[in-house]
Amino acid sequence: MHILWNDQIVEREAVKIDIEDRGYQYGDGLYEVVRVYNGHLYMVEEHLDRLWHGAEKIRMHLPFTKEELTANLKKLVELEGFKEGKLYFQVTRGIDSPRNHALPDPEKVKGVLTANYRPYERPVEKMEEGITVAVVPDTRWLHCDIKSLSLLGNVLSLDEARRQGFDDAVLVRDNKVTEASAANFWVVKDGTVYTHPDGQLILPGITKMKIIELAREMGIRVKEEAVSEEELFTADECFVSGSLTEIVPVIKVNDHIVGTGKPGEITKRLLNAYIASVDTVCGTSKNKGER
Repeated sequence: MHILWNDQIVEREAVKIDIEDRGYQYGDGLYEVVRVYNGHLYMVEEHLDRLWHGAEKIRMHLPFTKEELTANLKKLVELEGFKEGKLYFQVTRGIDSPRNHALPDPEKVKGVLTANYRPYERPVEKMEEGITVAVVPDTRWLHCDIKSLSLLGNVLSLDEARRQGFDDAVLVRDNKVTEASAANFWVVKDGTVYTHPDGQLILPGITKMKIIELAREMGIRVKEEAVSEEELFTADECFVSGSLTEIVPVIKVNDHIVGTGKPGEITKRLLNAYIASVDTVCGTSKNKGER
């Protein structure tokens, strides 16, 4: 397995992470996950835009340009050789010694980049059968719009849902649905699709952006408007979305069956449109078809 380490591609065993790297000590860094189809980095430009916006918000200098990073990520994918996969990359603020809470001088402390590429297939079974979710209080910090390495709140919410016997968590803050543990959350009611508006309470999803674009092209009404916890139990359909998830129906919330207990028609239409958009851009029809 090869790793992109700063500007070099090396064997995994060659990578050394310093004990005083701020990512290790503080979770001081950012990450992105890009889905690769047929060797193509899908919506990579949008992912990099989000990375740069996040870096600006946490006042972190990125030690490379978008063009340099894109070129190196493509080299990594080409070297590993498989066509379908997930590309994970992160950048920490760097190694600051001795340990100090204060942000270091970016001229003296350079960011540390790592990236890896692993095989990944579309989650067809989940798309066809749907998943279950438990309502869990959203107790995360108030900068969820930053794709931070600090994911303990997300991890604990997922663990709480799994302990209750569900596949995922749907997070609720002040009686409003925010998102799932690692995906955007959507509710369909009377033909309208609702999802929480971008802001500090949720991550501005790349897949979310594409779904809204596709829905509007298809004449499906979309409202970026938070729904209440109670509205989860009267929804006609629910689904989650993300770069790896794509679109996965939610068929059960707590002990309540959503709709008919099967993937809804609007969810299936959006899923087919999303797969078609991938096929158009990436030139692959793998797993494409009616769902």
